[in-house]
Amino acid sequence: MKKTVKAILGLCLIGCSGVALAQNPIIQTNYTADPAPMVYNGRLYVYTTHDEDDSTWFVMNDWKVYSTDDMVNWTDHGSILSYKDFDWAKRDAWAAQTIERNGKFFMYVPMWSKTNNKGAIGVAVSDSPFGPFHDPLGKPLVQSEWGDIDPTVFMDDDGQAYMYWGNPKLKMVKLNEDMISYSGDIVEVPMTVESFGKRDGKENPERPTKYEEGPWLYKRKDLYYLFWPGGPLPEFIGYSTSKSPMGPWKYGGIVMPTEGKSFTNHPGIVDYKGKTYFFYHNGALPGGSGFTRSVSVEELNFNKDGSITPFKMSKGITKALSTTNPYSFNQAETIAWSENIKSYQNKETGVFVKAKKSGAYTSVKSVDFGKKGPASFSARVGTTHNSDVTMDVRLDSVSGPIVATLKVPLTGGDDRWETVKAELKEKITGVHDVYFVFNGKAEKDIMYFDYWTFLENK
Repeated sequence: MKKTVKAILGLCLIGCSGVALAQNPIIQTNYTADPAPMVYNGRLYVYTTHDEDDSTWFVMNDWKVYSTDDMVNWTDHGSILSYKDFDWAKRDAWAAQTIERNGKFFMYVPMWSKTNNKGAIGVAVSDSPFGPFHDPLGKPLVQSEWGDIDPTVFMDDDGQAYMYWGNPKLKMVKLNEDMISYSGDIVEVPMTVESFGKRDGKENPERPTKYEEGPWLYKRKDLYYLFWPGGPLPEFIGYSTSKSPMGPWKYGGIVMPTEGKSFTNHPGIVDYKGKTYFFYHNGALPGGSGFTRSVSVEELNFNKDGSITPFKMSKGITKALSTTNPYSFNQAETIAWSENIKSYQNKETGVFVKAKKSGAYTSVKSVDFGKKGPASFSARVGTTHNSDVTMDVRLDSVSGPIVATLKVPLTGGDDRWETVKAELKEKITGVHDVYFVFNGKAEKDIMYFDYWTFLENK
């Protein structure tokens, strides 16, 4: 069996130490940060911010959403909202959170306001987790004197919703049932050492505790947890607990120590299919930094007393919770791991992916071909190159056996596509990881890829 040199070299962009087993960062086709997970109708959604390529500051213009039902294969649903969708906002699509109530989806988003040149938190509403979202207020939901970023919204068992936010101060309001207004005054949470720990290093009156920003409110059994990035920079993630969603809070310690090639971090915690998952970001991708970050996930475990033992960043969730059906319509942007791939979207196609160089690949884990196996393979693809461009379908690794090869037609643009079919070179049964490897003579933008499927044997 022949191994392509370019495919093997491509692995080394991340590091040649077991990339096939790596699942973190969970998104490799864009720089993403500030993960905000949400479970709806048995599926896990993660809303993220989007760091623009080659950023040397927080250049963030829109929010994205990804979803999964198996914790290893993530579907890119593209950009769903921008600061430009708010007439009152001028820039900075920073850390947000989405929550569902009574079949509607409320996305709480911090931005920079045109009217007074300060930060503010807005809200957008949709009938779908994918949008489109719209601004029902035409103005900020909340704006205080300073530091209105990083909202987290939590709805308790009694239906009361709460929003926390803020840097350097921590603030809170009770949201009304309509989720687009609040009752009472903005409450400033006392920043005591008992609640948030004593900050290391030189005393800072503006930041007397370890709390920095990015709170996330979560409940387990009868205990409320407030997770937050702590300082001084670079940030770790700490937590505090309370018997009430309004506090008072008691400092619990560090959850995730400082690491990961990014001076910021941001927690997002959710229960899904009997487990608790802890989302965060780092700078682990090629070109990664504190301004070009990537979302990752770990399983979160609690001690019997409800405390949390600190843990470090790892390769992530490597075992799928379920299998993928190869005989259904599968989006090319559903990916477990990829190299040299970027995702795009347009009005004609929606979200799709492009291979940026020869040897680039995507992969899908735990594909169940069953006992009969497939008879053929087809995919919707295209290229702008007039040279030989092919897509190899391989099993179990980027250099595994080739079971089908598609010759990619010249279509002339990523708004023009053809569905191409290929017969299989060998019989496939059982569960396999599937790799799509893209080959061509061009130096960049080899081809584009929209969806794939196998035809089952009769």
